[in-house]
Amino acid sequence: MSGVEKPPPDPSELASLRAEIDRCDEALMGMLAERARLALRAREIKEKRTEALFDGERQAQMLTRLVRLNKGPLSPDAVVNVFKAIYRECLGLMHAAREVELRVHRRNGEPDRVLDVAGRRIGERAVYVAGPCAVESFEQLDETARFLRSRGVGFLRGGTFKPRTSPYVFQGLGMEGLRILREVGRKHGMATVTEITDPRLIDAGVEHSDVIQIGARNMMNYDLLREAGRIRHPVLLKRGYAATIDEYLLAAEYIMLGGNDRLILCERGIRTFMHETRNTLDLSGVALLRRQTPYPVLVDASHAAGRRDILGPLVRAAFAAGASGVMLEVHPCPAAALSDSNQQLSFEQFSALQDEVNSFAASVFPVGR
Repeated sequence: MSGVEKPPPDPSELASLRAEIDRCDEALMGMLAERARLALRAREIKEKRTEALFDGERQAQMLTRLVRLNKGPLSPDAVVNVFKAIYRECLGLMHAAREVELRVHRRNGEPDRVLDVAGRRIGERAVYVAGPCAVESFEQLDETARFLRSRGVGFLRGGTFKPRTSPYVFQGLGMEGLRILREVGRKHGMATVTEITDPRLIDAGVEHSDVIQIGARNMMNYDLLREAGRIRHPVLLKRGYAATIDEYLLAAEYIMLGGNDRLILCERGIRTFMHETRNTLDLSGVALLRRQTPYPVLVDASHAAGRRDILGPLVRAAFAAGASGVMLEVHPCPAAALSDSNQQLSFEQFSALQDEVNSFAASVFPVGR
């Protein structure tokens, strides 16, 4: 029998198989399109509930179930690889849909935004926003402002409402601090920045400061974000210390939805396993924010480090990553400061840091005031 020749393959059978494969491919295309539509619908629901787009635990459960249902001839690894590719593409589609919709994202070809703040500009030059962690008295802030103006600094920061981890430490002077900040800022011709912690205080913040800051602890205070969207006043939004970039930009979106596009973003470090510094400065986050949004990005180097001895390298790195400016805490006598004494610079230390950094910053873009 071995000498008997096998009949040649029937061309019509191959054509029939190919037609069946084409029908399978068409059915798969329809199912993939339906799956993508379902994923986009799931994205809408997740955004309303402020959930992350990717759920690793659910993906693992889905893959386990599919492997269990597999009857061959594909191997379990092949099933996992095929469906992981499908999940990855659907997740990319979900992210792409979010980017199209978010007002805070940079549109194709959109230039950087430059904000005018009380006659001073943020977004075109390397600026310093400096001052004490907290407004402690008129004399303390006045002395600091006089020094900073002599160094060419045009933005004065000072905490008036201080959200602190412990309820037993200095919480700021409140309204009295706001009035002091306004008086000192006007006296020295400086634009002022202070944190507002309560939606009911937004109007007072507009009256007494040039920039309202929403701090890291309040990044997800949605009532406060909505109130900040109601006004037409510059808002500096800090990234939460455990927030992803997606979560941070969605917080900014609350402000944008209210119609306020006078937005300044600020990276201030995130919480990691590091204990040598207060936080970990996320420079990749700075670069991403510059790429994904047109808004000015500042870096609060003082809160990232929690210590003054490494601020110089962090400030240089911030400008190299594309930051439009840095926030630094400066105090006439850091050892006597009522809050965050370890991270505040003396006048002499600020001068030395500024001299060290300015030549480097000028190579990135001109140093502004």
